[in-house]
Amino acid sequence: MPAEQGNNQSVERAAAVLRALGEGRPELRVSDVASMVGLGPSTTSRLLATLEAVDLVERDPVSNLYRLGLGTLPLAAVAANRHPVHRAARMVLQGLAARTGLGANAAVRRGDALMFLCNFEGPRAPKSQTQSGHTAPLHATGIGKCLLSGMTPDERRALLGEPLAAHTEFTAVTHEALDAAVEEVRRTGYAVEANERALGRASFAAPVRDGADEIVAAISLWGPASVLGEEEGRDVLIREVIEAADAVSQALGAR
Repeated sequence: MPAEQGNNQSVERAAAVLRALGEGRPELRVSDVASMVGLGPSTTSRLLATLEAVDLVERDPVSNLYRLGLGTLPLAAVAANRHPVHRAARMVLQGLAARTGLGANAAVRRGDALMFLCNFEGPRAPKSQTQSGHTAPLHATGIGKCLLSGMTPDERRALLGEPLAAHTEFTAVTHEALDAAVEEVRRTGYAVEANERALGRASFAAPVRDGADEIVAAISLWGPASVLGEEEGRDVLIREVIEAADAVSQALGAR
């Protein structure tokens, strides 16, 4: 019915505005948001005013720039804390980061990208901009390759398309190269990534399975490529990430 269609469109537009405010610069003009979501300035302005009234958006009284409101924080916190992978992984990753001094992440696949659910940093990890809810490419990360390892080559091609985006000169940009990397994950039970998403950074990752033996998430141990690239201690770190993934899997019902 027309009214229902209109309501659905309004929700979709409001969601698009919120996502626009969650990307890029922390504060945006009405015209910036309008351009990002493909709506007219007057429509965007009305949407922002409505979202401000329900505390999902805030407007700076001096600059008139808009940002996400604190009203979104309880919603995001509840969504994360109620996710089974987040609940199972949080304490495991805290311990992993504390023992190794490196960064520890958990992520799930959302469409053709991965989404981080939690991130902890040890003293040896460089400062990270990664936060819960941030996304990253599947093909250019160790954690993403683990998530892709539960799919067939045809499924990966249909999901990611071609060509694969190059983030550095070391990124796998063909499906043949990605197939080889994913097959190595299946063979060894872990993934290695070095300088593929960002120069100077590396990670070891392992898949997480649920009670149906499906890969539902992955965790990674990340840090400077100079540290993770050292032969001494490499096997210990790989064992740490595999054991941590196993612990999360067991909490999710895996045998």
